[in-house]
Amino acid sequence: MAMTLRLTDDEADALRAQAELEGRSMQDVARSAVREYVDRSSLRSKVEASLDILTPRYADVLDRLGR
Repeated sequence: MAMTLRLTDDEADALRAQAELEGRSMQDVARSAVREYVDRSSLRSKVEASLDILTPRYADVLDRLGR
């Protein structure tokens, strides 16, 4: 799927500099950053869902550990 990504001049300069530093294309660096962001966000959602379940279940233990 094709898309247009509009960057500020500063963002484009930073992306260009990073791509040159890594010897990769700007597109490859941007795609990698998107994948990393999605993976990190997905993990964060899973952790938050787990905490919603586990925190009430172990509230007494957490309270005692906090003392």
